Amino acid sequence: MAPPFDLPLDRLRARRSAKWTTYPPGVLPLPVAEMDVDLAPPVAAALRAAVERSDTGYAGDVAPLVAAFRGFAARRWEWEVGAGDVTTCADVGVGTTELLRAALAPGDGVVLMPPLYPPVRGWLATVGAVPVDVPLLEGRMDLGGVDRALADGARAVFLCHPHNPTGRVHGTDELQALAELALRHGALVVADEIHGPLAPRFTPYLTVSGTARATGVALTSASKAWNLAGLKCALLVAQGEGPRELVGRLPHETVWGVGLLGALAAEAAFRDGEPWLDGLLAGLAANLDLLGPLLAEHLPEVGYARPEAGYLAWLDCRRLGLGDDPAAAFLAAGVALVPGPDFGPGGAGFARLNAACHPDLLREAVRRMAAARAA
Repeated sequence: MAPPFDLPLDRLRARRSAKWTTYPPGVLPLPVAEMDVDLAPPVAAALRAAVERSDTGYAGDVAPLVAAFRGFAARRWEWEVGAGDVTTCADVGVGTTELLRAALAPGDGVVLMPPLYPPVRGWLATVGAVPVDVPLLEGRMDLGGVDRALADGARAVFLCHPHNPTGRVHGTDELQALAELALRHGALVVADEIHGPLAPRFTPYLTVSGTARATGVALTSASKAWNLAGLKCALLVAQGEGPRELVGRLPHETVWGVGLLGALAAEAAFRDGEPWLDGLLAGLAANLDLLGPLLAEHLPEVGYARPEAGYLAWLDCRRLGLGDDPAAAFLAAGVALVPGPDFGPGGAGFARLNAACHPDLLREAVRRMAAARAA
């Protein structure tokens, strides 16, 4: 059974997360990647038990979390992960930052594939790395462009898989080709796979070949699929000799940055949360199926390709005549989306919408967006 997207608006507005505190009460907040659902029962039970025993200190033994993830990866993706392949960190941003700090010198280039989740550029700036943009071509990797960028000296590739904001799941052939390019040029692939559990069909980067395992480190988390972002727990997976050595050089503080409640919640999610996740995917599919007809009825000029993973819709609003940042007009009409230009090259005229909400809220949001066009 799908976790219901039927929580009343007043209950949602009582939340103190970023989604519900950033905008005034009259605005429908659909930018931040949080879902309007109750916690999965196994996760809620694990957190209640921790509070009841006043267990809120530093994270200690994470072996049960690692075991839970290994089981999930084997069942879900037929991915055999060794106990020594997994390291914890606070979140994917911290993991990416520390990997790049350890692997690169200031001024080294990192290939990005925009339009891309905006914080990534900030992560690069933190370590003095330089973004090298190789935009997607009709949603697919521009492998020729990646090859040229690496030949010109870029030292790493940031792979967003599934891709944020387009929701595309990169094909096995693309992943294998990317691995071969990374090996040829001696580059590191940092695979952000945080949305992987939200894909009905997903192939982790490290599973596609021995070359991928030799060139990449994968980062994942329960945070997006089970709505746990505020609890701070993510995983780095390295299965090749070079990547494992790199992860082994990360600062001690990287591991200690994980939150105990985050680790306990993630353990419960990976071990016991699959039935809830399957229901969630059904509920998200229904919302995404609803969004297409809503846009066709109220905003037929908007381009919408149903995402293959997740709940983020990348809307092409260029035909609406609202300029490079249509999200500004939508916000004036009472709907908050993420501005497309924030995603870098290819983002102008677009906006990102979070569809993990009550269907009625989705209907009202599209009606307000249509009113913005008419204003």
